[in-house]
Amino acid sequence: MLRLETLGRVRVITLDRPAARNAVDPALAHWLYEAVLEFEANPDVDVAVLTGAEGAFCAGFDLKAAATGAAEDWIAGLDIPEGWRDPIGQPLASPMGPARLMLSKPVIAAIEGPAVAGGLELALWCDLRVVAADAQLGVFCRRWGVPLIDGGTVRLPMVLGQGRANDLILTGRPVAADEALAIGLADRVVAPGAARDAALALAESLTRFPQACLRADHLSARLAPEEMARRLRREWASVRTALAEGVAGAGRFAAGHGRGGSFDDI
Repeated sequence: MLRLETLGRVRVITLDRPAARNAVDPALAHWLYEAVLEFEANPDVDVAVLTGAEGAFCAGFDLKAAATGAAEDWIAGLDIPEGWRDPIGQPLASPMGPARLMLSKPVIAAIEGPAVAGGLELALWCDLRVVAADAQLGVFCRRWGVPLIDGGTVRLPMVLGQGRANDLILTGRPVAADEALAIGLADRVVAPGAARDAALALAESLTRFPQACLRADHLSARLAPEEMARRLRREWASVRTALAEGVAGAGRFAAGHGRGGSFDDI
């Protein structure tokens, strides 16, 4: 389900559930979370590349698992403690795994195929996004009534600005790679099939710099940890108002509606 490689000082983390377009179920979320914590603590690696197997980045949280109730115990244990202020290095998981962690090291998303719903949230959690020209991004969970609870409502406005974030969040429409580059959702667009190699080259280039300075500037440029924690708690509170709607939507998805990304059959 999760493959790990170390190439020089770069850690490659690959989601490996191709039959589900690398959708994240509770087991994969747990493994991904643990892998990210290990990367953060490991002094022998400086940059991570997060990608997906067989031409898909990530289709989001596994709605079939949500529809059967298999994810309930995992999600029920993920409340953000009221006193939590500093997310850096803290062992605090999210439904998709690591999306509540603020690391000291950069993570680059290498995106082929879909990066949608929770998969888009994972891509936004990364610091840079290298996107294949035929990839597709978007808040596809909009049509199922499943809320963004892995930092999407926090990070999309930070990356795109409020107006463009509103467009994606409210409509759930697909975003092609060329538009993603134009609006700042993608940092590089490369030929189909080339995202992993391009992300690895970018990651390797970052390892050549003095790392203490790079990490200090990287941290300083981001939202203050206590403010990030406040916004994530606010986002997480939305799950209580939308849970029943989301479970019903997951059931429709599991029954075959919207298969293949169709917006018409919902």
